[in-house]
Order: sequence, then structure tokens, then C-alpha cells
Amino acid sequence: QEKKLWDALRISAYVFGTGLLMYTALVNSVSWFKQDITLGNFWQTTWLKFYNFFEGDEWTIFLLGAALLPALAFWGFNGILLVADITGKPTFITRYRIQLGKNDPVDTKKLCQAIYTALVNQFLISLPMLVPMFHVMKWWGNTFSKELPTFQWFLVELSVFTIVEEILFYYTHRLVHHPVLYKHIHKKHHEWTAPIGVVSIYAHPVEHILSNTLPVMTGPMIMGSHIVSISAWFSLALVTTTISHCGYHLPFLPSPEFHDFHHLKFNQCYGVLGMLDYLHGTDRVFRQTKAFERHKVLLGLTPLSESIPEAPKKAE
Repeated sequence: QEKKLWDALRISAYVFGTGLLMYTALVNSVSWFKQDITLGNFWQTTWLKFYNFFEGDEWTIFLLGAALLPALAFWGFNGILLVADITGKPTFITRYRIQLGKNDPVDTKKLCQAIYTALVNQFLISLPMLVPMFHVMKWWGNTFSKELPTFQWFLVELSVFTIVEEILFYYTHRLVHHPVLYKHIHKKHHEWTAPIGVVSIYAHPVEHILSNTLPVMTGPMIMGSHIVSISAWFSLALVTTTISHCGYHLPFLPSPEFHDFHHLKFNQCYGVLGMLDYLHGTDRVFRQTKAFERHKVLLGLTPLSESIPEAPKKAE
């Protein structure tokens, strides 16, 4: 167990070290870029115009930033995926399907149920949860500042948000896999052994609160983040979880193989980043599969299901 802990720490150090190098290079590039076109002034000016347009009405600004824009990002991206799920076109997308032969095409009745539940969770659960969050953010006093946070500070916040979400999601997710809770709560989400994008928030209301919403909301509440940072983070979180559930391993996007395998096998790969799974040994089976070999960013156009195919089944 001690060796696992050190291995997990080494993985973390590698991830954050790589991120630090990329961050340094990016900051230097952005600083050089800003010298010519004053990019920072553009965003600051745009934010002030937006703030003044709504006359500083903090609740309206919060609602638009924390609810409307993330919802548009979620349904805009899912709209594209749903066309592929329902029609099988464009074939450019469907040829990257992870579980071949599944959802080809998607069951219309199940899909309608998933969309209905996703809308209920989004507007009748997540939206009301923004009310107490709004008061927490007002207490911090920085959320509606007329001065935007720096890009460097936003990257710091993003790191904190990601770590907080990983910890909370992993342990709440494992909690709802307990047999007592699974039958009554989490089984609903696992009706989809081959998930699609909209299934990312297809869940029992209790699970949607514990595993989907609180892990994402907690980071900004800890940091007292600006509404622009909150809006960007919520949108990113919704798009990322859509990618994890979409069922397609598309070029140049994060790999969804990890969470897709969880839907296939149920007792593996509980987290988002995978570090806690490695530490707790809940990715041991996954690491022995072809899915693990395919768990990387696809940098070409050849589907990984073709370049790293499953081993042929032995004849009985």
C-alpha cells in the first residue's frame, strides 16, 4: 500500500510538473501576445459592458453565468452528438464508437427518458442549488467584482477545482455503489452500459446532488471565485463529463475510455482523473485491457478501435 501511495504521488508530480511547464510556456506566450493586441483589456472591457448592461444586477448576472451559459454549452455539444446517435450520421463521428454495435442506432424510448431526466435534474435540482451558492459567493465579496481575475489566477483556481472535484466525485461515486444505495439510487445511471453524452446527468436526484453537482460547486465556493471563472468552470465540467459519457473516442479530445469502461464493468474506474483509482486499486482490471491501451488522446484520424482492436474471442 505504501508503494502504491508513492506511485500515486509520482503520477501526481508528473501531471502537475507537466502542467507547470505548459503553464510557464503559456504565460510567456500570452504575455508576448498581449503586448501587441492588449487581449486582457478586451476581456476586461467586454465584462464591464456586460456588467453595466444588467446595471450590476448580481442575481441576474449569476443566473446567466452559472446556469444559462453552461446549459447552452451542454446542450449545444450534446445536440451534435445526438444527431450522430439517432441517425448514425455523419459517419465521421460514428466510426469512432467505443462499444461497437451498441446504440447503433440508439433506442428512441430510452433516449427520450434520458433527455427528460436530464432536463429535470438540470432545472429542478441544479438550478435551485444555485440559490444557496449565490449567497455564499456574495459573502465572499469577490464574485461580482468589476475587475476580472488574472489568467494566471484562473489557472490556479482551475487546478483547485479539478482536485476538489476528483476527491468528492470519487468517494461519493463509490458510496452510491454500495449495495444498499446502488439498488435504489445509482442503478438508474447504470441502465446505460454503453452510455451516450446526455446520460452524463441522467441520474437519481440524490445522486445528481451528491456526485454530479456538489463536487463541481464546492471548488468555486472554497475559492470565492469570480462569476466569469464559475461560468467557465461549470461549462468545462459539463462538456468534459459529456465527453466521458459520449461513447465515441474522437480525435483530439480527452479519452472517454476510462469512464466508458466503468459503465461496462460497474466496479472499476470510479474517478475522473484516475489517480485515486490507482491508489485504491480500483483500476486494476482496466489496466489489463485493450481499453487501457486506447486510453489516450487520439492524435490521428484512424479510430483506436481499429489500430488497437480487441483480441479475437477464443472459439468454444
